[in-house]
Amino acid sequence: MLKFYSFLIFILFSALAQAQTSSINESAPVQDSIKKSAFLKQIGNGYLPTKYFNADLRYLIKYNQYEGVRTGIGGVTNDAFSKKYRLNSYVVYGFRDHRFKYSIGGGLRLAEKTNTWVNLSYTDDLQETGSSIFLTDNRFFQFFEPRLLNIDLFHKHITKAIALEHQIYPKLITETQFALSKIDPTYSYNFILNGNSISQFDLSTARFGLQWSPFSKFKSSEGKLKETKRGYPQFSIQYTKSFKDVFKGDFNFSKVDFKTIYRLGEIDNHLSELTIVSGLVGGDTPLTHLYHAYPNNIRNETIMQRFSVAGLNSFETMFFNEFFSDKFTTVQLKHYLKPFNISKRFKPQMVLISRYAIGDIKNPERHENISFNSLKKGFTESGFEMNKLFFGFGLSFTYRYGAYHLPSITDNVAFKFTFNITL
Repeated sequence: MLKFYSFLIFILFSALAQAQTSSINESAPVQDSIKKSAFLKQIGNGYLPTKYFNADLRYLIKYNQYEGVRTGIGGVTNDAFSKKYRLNSYVVYGFRDHRFKYSIGGGLRLAEKTNTWVNLSYTDDLQETGSSIFLTDNRFFQFFEPRLLNIDLFHKHITKAIALEHQIYPKLITETQFALSKIDPTYSYNFILNGNSISQFDLSTARFGLQWSPFSKFKSSEGKLKETKRGYPQFSIQYTKSFKDVFKGDFNFSKVDFKTIYRLGEIDNHLSELTIVSGLVGGDTPLTHLYHAYPNNIRNETIMQRFSVAGLNSFETMFFNEFFSDKFTTVQLKHYLKPFNISKRFKPQMVLISRYAIGDIKNPERHENISFNSLKKGFTESGFEMNKLFFGFGLSFTYRYGAYHLPSITDNVAFKFTFNITL
């Protein structure tokens, strides 16, 4: 299923690109080249453009351990519909849990120069337990996130939110959100709060996110600022406050999340990439809003039974739900070697990888019906990838060592597919 799903994603986007290429008017090569470039850029951003509505490709098909195949449709209106208003929505269906999930929302532009929007949304969906989402990350689309295939720990949430996004200046964007959420874990879980054991709860949260790209370059085009070159390092920081007894909120906690990405070199030559992610939460915090450190290893007995698809920035030998933390830091270093120029179409590339995570948690006994470890000793893994061997597929090998090295040698090894494709 995992291999088929990855291959299906590749075929889908190849077909879309080929369909657009076939529609080019050969009598106007320059104009058609511009159209093709714009189309591929939209695809790279995760959208299939139509006259008034851009279909969001993220909702077409996905797979995870809880929903099985998840498929649906979604999108957002574009400037041809309105430059002052936008509507966005999606609806998906999970074939294993037999449930529809959906979101509906809209936005009003307050100022074009600073790209200031006020947005409203209502969402009934799932979220991975222990994940930390940066508000400003929705400006960027990850073409394919293989780690989604293996996730099994989700919580249901019904969230009503109002948000304000604002570009202070081209290199600094912000978003502020206030949200009310009803949380219902899909697994057996209780949290001890003031002597009571609760399994479902309400959250009233305020979040402020900021993304700074000091070395990116921008230019004005058709009244809009567009990024012409993405520079590094980039920095994201976010503060979350949960309010108890505000709109029936059950918890009072605070979170601070930080992320930075630094790249040196070029992907078609030699490239080094450093990613640091850190988080800290204080107060009464349920498992749903702690940190899991991006694991991507399923609990099967043999190496080949654990054979799946490697993530983009995940710990391949760390088992799902093995660790949870209320404070953590991960450091990931990748070095891309120059592609092997075997032929015009066959240019595999080796990537050397090393990852480290450290964290801790207070009062783990307050989380009932689930067992996990602390990261206080530091988790380490290293390995390599050989990418783009066949239709974007490659192979990865990762080894777990250090304080959390396991007694059986084979349990420390992760051997997986990789999937990399760029437009």
